[in-house]
Amino acid sequence: MKNVLLFTISFCFTLIVNAQNSSYVTESNIPYYNAAISAADAYINERCVLDIYYPKDKKGFATIVWFHGGGLTGGEKEIPEALKEKGLAIVGVNYRLYPKVKAPTYIEDAAAAVAWTFNHIDEYGGDPSLIFVSGHSAGGYLASMVGLDKSWLAEHQIDANQIAGLIPFSGHTITHFTVREERGIPGTQPVVDVLAPLYHVRADAPPILLITGDREMEMLGRYEENAYLMRMMKEAGHTETRLYEMDGYGHNMTWPAFPLLLNEVNRVTKMKK
Repeated sequence: MKNVLLFTISFCFTLIVNAQNSSYVTESNIPYYNAAISAADAYINERCVLDIYYPKDKKGFATIVWFHGGGLTGGEKEIPEALKEKGLAIVGVNYRLYPKVKAPTYIEDAAAAVAWTFNHIDEYGGDPSLIFVSGHSAGGYLASMVGLDKSWLAEHQIDANQIAGLIPFSGHTITHFTVREERGIPGTQPVVDVLAPLYHVRADAPPILLITGDREMEMLGRYEENAYLMRMMKEAGHTETRLYEMDGYGHNMTWPAFPLLLNEVNRVTKMKK
């Protein structure tokens, strides 16, 4: 765990000052597909919704799009407590789940939710140039896929390079184990195909902060997958890929990792202002 205490101290004062005197609003269950698509499919109508939490008396704030974990088979949208009252907007996203749907439907939903954020965040006072995409486990995988494979956002006429930063928590960088399960491939057999973030390594991607748990406590190979993505991004010429390993924490390492996410948002925001 590299310099976590230093990072925590460095951003806390700034975020506390920025959040002072702000009040926050949560709007829930907003459909991110258009009304015709939602009306035509009951499962889309049920699952393809998001919540947005934002400071109502502030303008030009950054936004974190947060995808929940759950192996692409479960989980519910959330606004993480650790991200509240920091002067930011948080968009918590639900998406359709296996076995009711199969790949790449999950990624299509994730891209649609990110596109909704780009198209609407200014209505809430947010800055569209300061949209960060993050999530834990399956959510981290979705964040990486949407940000590295430009084709998903291109379907919505959005360049993935408009994303201010990708911050996946303990996400697969090979093809997700649920996608492999759909194909009858064992979880111990790594696959890197078009549905793997590693397949889409490129030099011009947004800044990437990869965070995993301790390699000895994580899910099978999860740290090593992320380390390989970092190495290959650097080999491709991407200069802003970093990896943090949370010593002493396993796969459920979100609590100690949230300060790193907030510090990264703060760092990039300062660079863009």
